[in-house]
Amino acid sequence: MASTFTNPNFSSISCSSSSSSSSSFAPKLRPVSSSSSSRRTPKPPAFLRISSRSPPKHASSSSASITCSAPPPPPPTPAPSRRPPYIPNRIPDPNYVRIFDTTLRDGEQSPGATMTSKEKLDIARQLAKLGVDVIEAGFPAASNDDFEAVKAIALEVGNAVDASGYVPIICGLSRCNEKDIRAAWEAVRFAKRPRVHTFIATSGIHMEHKLKKSKEEVIDIARRMVGFARSLGCDDVEFSPEDAGRSDREFLYEILGEVIKAGATTLNIPDTVGITMPEEFGKLIADIKANTPGIENVIISTHCQNDLGLSTANTIAGACAGARQVEVTINGIGERAGNASLEEVVMALKCKGEHVLGGLYTGINTHHIVMTSKMVEEYSGLHVQPHKAIVGANAFAHESGIHQDGMLKHKGTYEIISPDDIGLERSNESGIVLGKLSGRHALKMKLVELGYDIDGDQLNNIFWRFKAVAEQKKRVTDADIRALVSDEVFQPAVVWKLHDLQVTCGTLGLSTATVKLISADGKEHIACSVGTGPVDSAYKAVDLIVKVPATLLEYSMTAVTEGIDAIATTRVLIRGENNHTSTHALTGETVHRTFSGAGSSMDIVVSSVKAYIGALNKMLGFMEQTPSEVPAERTPVSA
Repeated sequence: MASTFTNPNFSSISCSSSSSSSSSFAPKLRPVSSSSSSRRTPKPPAFLRISSRSPPKHASSSSASITCSAPPPPPPTPAPSRRPPYIPNRIPDPNYVRIFDTTLRDGEQSPGATMTSKEKLDIARQLAKLGVDVIEAGFPAASNDDFEAVKAIALEVGNAVDASGYVPIICGLSRCNEKDIRAAWEAVRFAKRPRVHTFIATSGIHMEHKLKKSKEEVIDIARRMVGFARSLGCDDVEFSPEDAGRSDREFLYEILGEVIKAGATTLNIPDTVGITMPEEFGKLIADIKANTPGIENVIISTHCQNDLGLSTANTIAGACAGARQVEVTINGIGERAGNASLEEVVMALKCKGEHVLGGLYTGINTHHIVMTSKMVEEYSGLHVQPHKAIVGANAFAHESGIHQDGMLKHKGTYEIISPDDIGLERSNESGIVLGKLSGRHALKMKLVELGYDIDGDQLNNIFWRFKAVAEQKKRVTDADIRALVSDEVFQPAVVWKLHDLQVTCGTLGLSTATVKLISADGKEHIACSVGTGPVDSAYKAVDLIVKVPATLLEYSMTAVTEGIDAIATTRVLIRGENNHTSTHALTGETVHRTFSGAGSSMDIVVSSVKAYIGALNKMLGFMEQTPSEVPAERTPVSA
């Protein structure tokens, strides 16, 4: 199918839908003479073609049209439903795009997004349900906890082979030094498909000011460290030239060629500071594909930051230009402005891959997108903005009268994606209205409708919380249900839990709070304190019991619905005063961890205390000697 669009600013380049390793499918990029360089650059054709046909031999370099598929005659072949066999350095199907998820590594570098080992394992399990090809489970050299978390994921998720033979690649990040690489390999080697991902900066500004090394030294380090990773027994080694978007092209071709000879299987091209435009990034990938010796023996990958809001566009441009792995995160979380969003990239390929992008497709089961997004949102403590594409609260909401009229007549008038495709059912179509007479089955159906797959004890706990709320409200809304799920399911391993709380406050005297907590061994602990208000006094009482110094950095509260009887959700961010530190993957600096917590209740003080205890529990999960966990069942407390 032919589909052409025009971009007057795009520097014309020639690309293929095949992976760089599938040379029998790829059109050859012809060199042109240049007085300034002996390297090859793609001859600028009239169109950016994503097809198995060779580009035209004579084309005007001033043309700005882009064609992302082959001409009309043969009808498109539906994308295969089965993912190609795993081969580290090539993909048998030239149209398949591997999804490399780095939520647990780059995503966790977002301020306040620290996750416990249990939470990381939960997310890794969910990513496997989603069907990602690669899970970058963390930076094992950062801390002992990071190492153990990656190892746990490799042991469990990295060995859980499904009926179709799918099992995700488990990857560990490392800097280009033997200590980091050895730690990464020791953490991931228990997986069926382990990978070590190592990187070193290649831009002039980084080499001069951060590394203080010459180009020759950087090439030598990269070559030796990729070889060292292979010598440990790792057959799948990914190499990234950090800040490739600002690196000298000739230098990039040289260092990439050297690491290919040393044994790299994937070359990841990062736009580390999010500075490139889509046409620039697409041309960067095409130039690397055309000029790097040995490129046909590896897979090209992209990693695009979102500093200018172009990460998704740059990622798609990279795939159009020949990259067959894309590095993304759930909800687009990550350093600074974040990364390319998995849900945006995957749904763009699903919507446009067959007809516009030359048949590109992924192995993602999109019906798990909503649940995965919610889990990451809750565990990371990073809210998804309401107008976020695909997973935002307003993504499928229509308030304009004109839009509502169109939707009533035909949903396709204003929706290009069905909510069902991402695991979301539209609430006003189910007919289920929950109240105090509703039973477990109705609640279960509502949870499924909202994208939650919850059973067993968790469902039972939510049901009794729901009943308590329904006794006080005539109608329990979807937002109320989401708040209850957040408060019951997406919580850290329990070290302390709230049993009772009593506060006295007002204009007469100091506020006083009495708190009863249950410890991991089941014992009750009671403390009383005064403060400047009910929350302050309650937090001080908790501190008297827990005896772990912490500083409150952020506190926020929202009502999840309208009305005086609304459930309140509180989110806090704390920092421990002890040495809860890790090593930053990119800078090597020591980072003081921060921990988020969330709580929900119809009582704002109870909500606040739950959030604070949740953050403390998460922080305690990082301590070397954490008491044994409280059993899964929870002591009933007021809603």
